[in-house]
Amino acid sequence: MPHPQPTPVTSLYVHVPFCARKCEYCAFYSEASDGETINRYVAALVRELERVAAQLKLHTVFFGGGTPSLLNVRQWEQILLAMDRLGLLGAAEWTVECNPATVSADKARLLRDYGANRLSLGVQSFDEALLDRLGRVHSREMVFRSFDLLRGAGFDNLNLDLMFAIPGQTMAMWQATLREALALGSEHLSCYEVIYEVDTPLFAQLNAGKFDVDEDLACDMYDELVERAAEAGLPRYEVANFSRDTRSGGNVVATSEPSGEFPAFACRHNVNYWRGGDFLGLGPSATTYVRGVRTKNVSNTQLYCEGLEAGQRPLVSREELPPLGRAGETAAFGLRMVAGWPFLEFQRVTGFDLRAEWAGEMRELEERGWGVRDERGFRLTSAGLRFADAAAEMFLRPSPAAAVSAA
Repeated sequence: MPHPQPTPVTSLYVHVPFCARKCEYCAFYSEASDGETINRYVAALVRELERVAAQLKLHTVFFGGGTPSLLNVRQWEQILLAMDRLGLLGAAEWTVECNPATVSADKARLLRDYGANRLSLGVQSFDEALLDRLGRVHSREMVFRSFDLLRGAGFDNLNLDLMFAIPGQTMAMWQATLREALALGSEHLSCYEVIYEVDTPLFAQLNAGKFDVDEDLACDMYDELVERAAEAGLPRYEVANFSRDTRSGGNVVATSEPSGEFPAFACRHNVNYWRGGDFLGLGPSATTYVRGVRTKNVSNTQLYCEGLEAGQRPLVSREELPPLGRAGETAAFGLRMVAGWPFLEFQRVTGFDLRAEWAGEMRELEERGWGVRDERGFRLTSAGLRFADAAAEMFLRPSPAAAVSAA
């Protein structure tokens, strides 16, 4: 008898590892741009797309980085023509991350013509001194110009990325950035507290005593963010993400999510991550998670290109979690969502009952005032969401039987 075909993967992430220069806080795999290296990367990415195209039936696509908008029109055309040839266009949501310094009308029109419909601008701050402090290459004026350019190109789903608790940032500076960001009227807002990652310049400066971390101020900034965003029609739907629920004209748009618990402009690609869905990751350092197996591409652009040029997958590791370990990870990620986990949905996704395996953890979070349980499901309170990482860690299950290997 013929073997049944595996269910197609519906989410694709593509990592573009190039930046004009490395930001002070960034620990993601990225490198300074070089024309010859980028051309080689594009050719390798097309080869990788060809390898995986048969596994895909795309609902969401996300080009992240690095700085995808750094690619020139010709390089983008190579990728887009390959996606067209391979039947990979037409996703309901297609996000491309952009730096305000590298957005152009030609690129915006090209992306829009091929079906990209959601762009994310890495703003971080509207304060020139803080932009310089972070090592950003754009100015505040470039943000306004890029935003208007993207609206003019027909994009009606725009996200702004902001950072808070930046060294030297006062509450007044944060409030000013929020006012300017919200006045632009984007459909989505993603905001992140600065994290001091090892091997970044900011971490070295912190260790050298160049500045102190004020956790109380960071908490106050987060509370200010939640309040101001909600007032502007962008309620929180995940710890760091805020979204409108209507298109212009006030019509609510249904999402593809089964329970309708997410606002219309919630990032569907990220919701798939948080709800334990499968996804393919392409590009140097990208991670794939399909049917409980996690693989990772090599974090080196040259080795990535060499592998694909030799007809090989550029994998560096493979990990297969046992079912309970997978379910624990899924539980932890899903708790970042304001909606939490509906019990029936969790059981459908994982095969486990949250009420049975994690009853003690839910009870402890309720006693702390961090969690709320009802007959439908379990979610974190506003206080719990502020400490979502600590809460989520309680739901993880050790996986001594996980198979980890170099690929």
